[in-house]
Amino acid sequence: MTTTAVIVQARLDATRLPGAILQTLGQQTALIRCLDRCRATPGVDLVVCAIPGDSAHDPVEEEAGDHGYMVVRGPGTDPLGLYAEAAEMAGATTLVHVPASAAFADPGLIAQTLALHRDSRADYATNAMPPRFPHGLECEVFSSRCLFEVEAASATVEARQSVSQALRADSRLVRASLTGPGGGLERLRWVLEREEDLVFLRAVFAALGADAARASAAEIAALCLRRPDLVEINSACVDEMRLGAGDRADIETDPVSLSLAA
Repeated sequence: MTTTAVIVQARLDATRLPGAILQTLGQQTALIRCLDRCRATPGVDLVVCAIPGDSAHDPVEEEAGDHGYMVVRGPGTDPLGLYAEAAEMAGATTLVHVPASAAFADPGLIAQTLALHRDSRADYATNAMPPRFPHGLECEVFSSRCLFEVEAASATVEARQSVSQALRADSRLVRASLTGPGGGLERLRWVLEREEDLVFLRAVFAALGADAARASAAEIAALCLRRPDLVEINSACVDEMRLGAGDRADIETDPVSLSLAA
C-alpha cells in the first residue's frame, strides 16, 4: 500500500521560460533532477508526475516515463483537478506537493516537513509560511482527504488554478510551517523560472561537478556564500512579492538551520 506520494506537476508552457523543465542540468533534465531528489526523500513511497493531457506535453510524459516515474495525464486548464486525479491514481494517504521548477528540492527538508505534518496533526504543512528558506526549496504536505475536500469546494476557475493557493485559502484548515533560518538565505533564488535561473543552476552544476545531483541545501548555500558571483547571476530576479506576502501559519516551528533540515 502506498502511504506517502510526492506529486510533481510539470508542464512545458511556462510563461517566462517555456520548456524550462526539459533543459539539461549536467547529464539530466531539470525535471529528472527534481523527481530524483523527491524519490530520495526518506518515507516517500511513490513519485508521480502530473502532466496536462494535450499532445504538446507528450515529451514530458516520455521523459518521466523513460526514467521509471508514474505519469498521470489530465486537464491542463484545471491544475487542482489534475492534481486530485493524480492523487486518486496514486492511492496515497499523505501527499507532498513539490513544483517541477525545484531542481534542487532537498530530501531532508521534505522529510522534516512530513514529520511536522505528522507530529503537529495540522491539516497542511509547509516550509514557506513565512518564506525563510531559499526560493526553490518549497514543499507542502497534506492528506488526500484534505485535498479532495478542498478540490470539491473550489468551484471557480480562478480557485482551481493553483494547488497551493487553494489549500492556503481554505480557512477550515490548520496550517503549520517549518521555519527556515532567514538571515538573507530567503533571498537566494534556486527556482527555475527564468533564463537567468537556468544560467545560475548550470553554474552550480559546473562548480560542484558530480556532487551537484545529490548536494544538500546546506552544501549549495555554502557554495553561494563562497561564490557571490553565482548569486549575482539571478539576483535581479528575486521575487519581492513572495518575501513580502505576509502569510503566516497557525503553527510555526523555531527557526531551523539548513544543516539540521537537510
